[in-house]
Amino acid sequence: MSEPIRKRFIAGAVCPACQAQDTLKMWTQDGTPHRECLSCGYSDTLDERGNSVPKELPTRVNISALKPKKPDPKVQAVQFFPNPKLKKPE
Repeated sequence: MSEPIRKRFIAGAVCPACQAQDTLKMWTQDGTPHRECLSCGYSDTLDERGNSVPKELPTRVNISALKPKKPDPKVQAVQFFPNPKLKKPE
């Protein structure tokens, strides 16, 4: 049977998300260090230099806030200066 994962609190550590002190716990799983905040639930993994590794890079595809919205049918385009190329046939 494998050894249970031992999670330890890091004294004086500050959560990068909520800035709460002494709420981070760290553990190593398969040689990869992980950390998690008990206050806000923030969690991430660390690389060999101790820098945070994002779970997924934010792109225009995976960010729902940047997805184009359907145009509002009540909104109309306004043309301030008449464009001679856009004249309607009479």
